[in-house]
Amino acid sequence: VQLQASGGGSVQAGGSLRLSCAASGRAFSSYAVGWFRQGPGKDREFVAVIPWSPNRAAYADSVKGRSTISRDDAKNTVYLIMNRLKSEDTAVYYCAARWGWATMPNEYDYWGQGTQVTVSS
Repeated sequence: VQLQASGGGSVQAGGSLRLSCAASGRAFSSYAVGWFRQGPGKDREFVAVIPWSPNRAAYADSVKGRSTISRDDAKNTVYLIMNRLKSEDTAVYYCAARWGWATMPNEYDYWGQGTQVTVSS
């Protein structure tokens, strides 16, 4: 599975962004896809995950209630919409895929290249 993250950019605090993770490869609908982020000087952290069943999506507390992860398996794409963005959301955002639901970065097998999100106050 190859992943391509896109949709990052510069936005003012309070704004919104939609990140996309486009995948190539078979059986994409069977994979769980997670979003992670890594801010300056920080470890990579979990943001959200959506397994093959969208009803089991999960979010980090830091983005819960203002973010939505979704998938369109016909387009082999997973989306992450983030609203009410804060300066602390500034990071490089990565998407990753694996069989089964997980929230730790080292549990994921396939990674995209990352897309920069910069939130200015």
